[in-house]
Amino acid sequence: MSRLRRLIQASVDATKRALSGNLDDLMPPPERPIFSFNSKKELSKWHLYSDSEFGGLSSASLQITESENGVTSGIFSGNLSLDVSEGTKWNITRSGFCGMRSKKFDGFIDLDSYDTIAMKLKGDGRCYISTIYTENWVNSPGQMEDNSWQAFVYVPEGNWYITKIPLARYLPTWRGNVIDAELEMNPSRILGMSLSVNAEGGVPGARSGPGDFRVELDWIKALRTE
Repeated sequence: MSRLRRLIQASVDATKRALSGNLDDLMPPPERPIFSFNSKKELSKWHLYSDSEFGGLSSASLQITESENGVTSGIFSGNLSLDVSEGTKWNITRSGFCGMRSKKFDGFIDLDSYDTIAMKLKGDGRCYISTIYTENWVNSPGQMEDNSWQAFVYVPEGNWYITKIPLARYLPTWRGNVIDAELEMNPSRILGMSLSVNAEGGVPGARSGPGDFRVELDWIKALRTE
């Protein structure tokens, strides 16, 4: 769907809401909660993945814990390994990655009124990757994978930190590689999100390499900053 078509559809929808008397719907709230890691029920919304599915030796876990002062949060942690198990049938060229991906939303969520993704995190100094999955409209009809858009998230070590990532900073990717083309995300058709970590790569100055990783999550929201 082109941006022009989305703008037309948004205008039509707004007009319908105005005519029906739902004036409050014309201006969405300045922020929209997407995930909150405040209950063990949140675990059912996510699944883990790693290079171990392809013969690698990395591992990950996601837990909901409560601190001494009663604050509940999610902990995504594990170990990154560059090694590959002997005799694997997969011809993998790299290992050393883990991720937590949300299960698909019930349909999709519409974030067309928002311009930024915000996360409250406490990390380990590594660089993580935030991914947004949208309905497939960039790729050919025969390619069934969701479109993925990725941005780096540097998480300082120690204290809670709120990172804000403009949607415009997310780049179109396919299997971890940036697509070299002028493409535009469709924020009105978001199917899910993920947070992942690689042993190699990221922003300069961030911790990297194999070994343990750990990031604590409080919430993920969409913001309207403009």
